[in-house]
Amino acid sequence: MNLRHVFVTIAVSLLLVSTGCGERADPDMLRIGVLPILDTLPMFVADQEGLFEAQGIEVTFVSAASAAERDQLVQAGEVDGIITDLVALALYNRDVPRVAAVRYAMTPTPSFAQFRVMAAQQSGIVGAEDLAGVQIGISEGTVIEYVTDRMLEAEGLSPDGVATLAVPKIPERMALLRSGELKAATLPEPLASLVMQDGAVVVVDDTEHLETSCSVYAFRKETLETSPGAVRGFLAAVSQASQIINEDKTRWDDLLAEENLVPKPLRGSYELPDYPGDGTPSRAQFTDAVEWLRETERLAADPSYDESVDDAFLP
Repeated sequence: MNLRHVFVTIAVSLLLVSTGCGERADPDMLRIGVLPILDTLPMFVADQEGLFEAQGIEVTFVSAASAAERDQLVQAGEVDGIITDLVALALYNRDVPRVAAVRYAMTPTPSFAQFRVMAAQQSGIVGAEDLAGVQIGISEGTVIEYVTDRMLEAEGLSPDGVATLAVPKIPERMALLRSGELKAATLPEPLASLVMQDGAVVVVDDTEHLETSCSVYAFRKETLETSPGAVRGFLAAVSQASQIINEDKTRWDDLLAEENLVPKPLRGSYELPDYPGDGTPSRAQFTDAVEWLRETERLAADPSYDESVDDAFLP
């Protein structure tokens, strides 16, 4: 079964009207919002290998150009599930539980980073201590800012010593880093590896701070209640696809290019990470993300871990 790729061109105002648009027609059908990020590869492999069909479910991808657009799709009920992070998860559930994380999508490992704080080639910055007072390009109020703060704090920098500059668009952040106008910036993989090709230096990454970051598959509470079998089938297919990727990482170059998951200069040479097995974020991981949001005055309430993370749908 081939997934239908639905490219979202609807204006935000139209997304937020008509509650009927989000009504579920079939409990065995799932609509998954996707960004062009490496975390999504197991879903595309599950589609290509017929694993969703083997589980008796139909999955439609709804492509989003940005995290903000993805979030609007969730709010409008246009998608059932997404890949997101713990900071965004806590913000989704700031008032009432709306979505729940049901599985890891990506985690750092000792040999694979999800996020790296990078320094410009001519900056002279080589260690975390060199970043004291240096503006670091980030996207404010997101997982990028969170992992930057937490990693540098773990490296011994006080919060007062960390300076950041809001550069929300990643291509602009990369361009400023390459030119040296920005001495440091935090980037996700594989984009961090791309600027490394141009001489940027890794200052710190989450290979040594494994609890700092992760991404998760998350579903709307309504979907978990009305289509639990489809969610379980989806996760079973993703689990099998993750194993298939980990067993042979050389098979997927065409798929990576087709779905634009790796920048062109890295295609054919970028080493895929080990995709995680079945599991969900710990209470400590979620609690830390909530605490950071409260510390930075972006969250007043404490979303419940038990309402925000649910491992009952794992194979």
